[in-house]
This record gives sequence, C-alpha cells and structure tokens, in this order.
Amino acid sequence: MKKILITGADGFIGSHLAEKLAKKKNFKVFALVQYNSFGSNGWLENIDLKIRRKINIVSGDIRDKKFVNTLTRNKDIICHLAALISIPYSYYSPYAYVDTNINGTLNLLESSLENNVKKFIHTSTSEVYGSAQFTPIDEKHPINAQSPYAATKVAADQLVNSYRDTFGLNTITLRPFNTFGPRQSERAIIPSIINQAMINDKNIKLGNIDTKRDFTFINDTINAFEKAIKTGKKINNVINVGTNYSITIKSLAKIIFKILGKNLKILKENRRVRPIKGEVDHLKASNLLAKKKLLWKPNFNGEKGLKKALIITINWYKKNKNFYNNHFYF
Repeated sequence: MKKILITGADGFIGSHLAEKLAKKKNFKVFALVQYNSFGSNGWLENIDLKIRRKINIVSGDIRDKKFVNTLTRNKDIICHLAALISIPYSYYSPYAYVDTNINGTLNLLESSLENNVKKFIHTSTSEVYGSAQFTPIDEKHPINAQSPYAATKVAADQLVNSYRDTFGLNTITLRPFNTFGPRQSERAIIPSIINQAMINDKNIKLGNIDTKRDFTFINDTINAFEKAIKTGKKINNVINVGTNYSITIKSLAKIIFKILGKNLKILKENRRVRPIKGEVDHLKASNLLAKKKLLWKPNFNGEKGLKKALIITINWYKKNKNFYNNHFYF
C-alpha cells in the first residue's frame, strides 16, 4: 500500500484529490491542512464521513522545516498543492507568498531527499506563462510572471527542477490551466459569476471580461494527478493540464446565465481589474505532452464539455449554498 501525503488537502483541488485517493484500496492518504485555531479541516469537511474517516488528517504548516521533516517520513509519494493562490492578494502581501510558495516548497524538497521519498508531484500554474505569446501554449513557451503570485510559483517550479537535476529527486510538475468545479471559492471567476447570478436579477459585477481562459474541470485535473501517481515511468517533466479550448469571460458568463435562466447585465467593477501590465490576456493549453507522458486527456472538452461541467458545478452550489456561504476556503 502506497503512503501518499497531500499538502493543501483542505483546499479546492487538494480536497478532491484526497477524496478520490481515499476511495482506492491501494493508497493510504495523509492530508495536510493549514493549522488554525478553529480546528477546521477546510473542504475535507464537505466529504462524506465514511470517506473522510479513511483519510489521516494532520494540521500544520509547510513553512516549518522541523514539522515538514517529520511529516514526510515513511511517505512514498508527495502531492504538493499547498500554496497561497489569490492573485490580487499577492499585490499587497508578496512576502507571505515568498514564504509559503517558495520556502515552503524548499522545505518539502529538502525533507523529501532526507526521507527518501520515491516521487514528488508538484503543482504549478498556467499563470507562470503570462499572456500567451503563441497558442496553444506548450511547455516550451517562455515564462513571464505578471504577478507576485506567479513569480513565486515560477521560483517554486525551478526549485523542483533543480532538485530533480542536481539531486536526482523523482519529480513531476503538473501545470493546471484554470481548474474549476465544486468547492472552489469565490476568489475564482466561475464561482463568482455563478453565485452572483444566483442571487441577482439585474446585473453582476466583474473585472476584465475580454480575457480568454482554458477552463479545466476538476475531475480532469484530479485524473491527471492520479495518472502521475500511478505511472511507473520516471517522467521528470513539467506537464500542462488543460483542454486546448479557450473562451472569453464574457462568453463564459453568458453560458452560465443561460443555464440559470437569467438575463443579466455585466457591470465593470474597477477593484476586480488587474493592473494593466499585470493582466494575462489569453491562456490556452497544449496538452500533447500530457497525452504522451501520462496517457491523459480531458473528458470535459470544448464548448460542449464546458457546458456539461458548468451544469454539474452550478448544481453543486445550489445544493450546498448554506454550507458554502458559511465557509471561506481558498
């Protein structure tokens, strides 16, 4: 039985990964959640109790080297998802992002070497590419961080690569493109549109609606992680996880309005707009390497797949409205 440690398991993607792996008989799942005085386990609390009882939940902080070294002992695989991720907040608190996203990753890498971890799966972000210089964006696309958040993720990615090349650590870096689905917080565009649209009859407030994104449903992203865990190959690559389909925020909102049966107007709210030179105009993934190395492909693809995934996501928010409104998980 493989012992798998998931950092950031209390978050959106991490909770889904912990939930799926806990259902498998050949995995023993250890879920790291951010320590807090409320004793909250984040989105893990939204998981069915029978499944949650199979997860070994540990509270702590990846910034604490001593704690991390103890946590990683006797673990076969580490899935590293813990990070500060809100782009707007990174403009105001960059030091916190450096401390968590860079130093926290370094602690995990060092401890993985010391404790002979067999595989280190790192989570990157499509934001490291900045505005697309060509599409679809493949893994050779130039790196151009346009926010402090993206810059810290670039640094973390390079640290992982350096430990791979210098020390021989077995690594895979997955680079998701705009993952969405149930449990995502309103800091992200899709739940923001959905939740505003559900409670308003006239208009909603957004930032730049002309940017284009490659939205990847959570089920597909988690499937990529599972394939990375199971593969017996030494991948040692950065791999995009995206659909190869992009859409403007304006068109996305119109699809959501139609699903909800609403006719709403979009108002521009300046506080939601990124700095001009910090705005990423277009992200669209090439997923050829994922298909080749991981035998992965998205099941929710193109406009039809996006609509299907949005319906699932909207239904979740409707069903979990009270739970969601009383929990603020990022």
